[in-house]
Amino acid sequence: MLAQIDDSWRPLFAEYHSELAQIQQIIAAQRITPAHEKVLRVFSYSIAHYRAVIVGQDPYPTPGYANGFAFSVNPEINPIPAALKNIFTEYVYDTGFSYPINGDLSNWASNGVALLNSSLTLNLDNKSEHLKIGWQRITAAALDVLGKSGCVAILWGSHAQKLGTAFAPTRKVESVHPSPLSAYRGFFGSKPFTKCNELLIASGQDPINWQLP
Repeated sequence: MLAQIDDSWRPLFAEYHSELAQIQQIIAAQRITPAHEKVLRVFSYSIAHYRAVIVGQDPYPTPGYANGFAFSVNPEINPIPAALKNIFTEYVYDTGFSYPINGDLSNWASNGVALLNSSLTLNLDNKSEHLKIGWQRITAAALDVLGKSGCVAILWGSHAQKLGTAFAPTRKVESVHPSPLSAYRGFFGSKPFTKCNELLIASGQDPINWQLP
């Protein structure tokens, strides 16, 4: 898995070498999502590439959906998951861009947004197991790195907000989660994309181009 990461992340993975080796041993014989070659996809870009981070919990539990980026699905997935549909509804309202043609968020990653789940894999035969196999220590350390590098964190829901302690209050955009259970309690109308860009511009950084195909 480490072959796919950018060199700037290697010190972090060296520090957590034993944890990663243990995780790899656990997942080697399991049916997991995303595919093994996409597990560390978010780390294929350099630390300096990222100016924002969106924090998720774990990959989608449906085979073929997850592609290594939080909230993102493979382009052929239709219909898209309900939470992502709500994200797109807010995206259109907030940015004025057209509704995306599919649920693949790779463009956000290539434009400087780290789409980071706190657990990078999911066991399709035991969907909660990977929440406690050691990913959280590694991803919490990654969030700390991104916080120190000047990223703005978009934190949807209590799980993400608990993980966002590495970010100063002036570097956070927070709201309830976009899931159907909570979206109408403050996600819709929260304008996370323009608020993120306002914080970036205020600190002299380039805004994110949020436009999706």
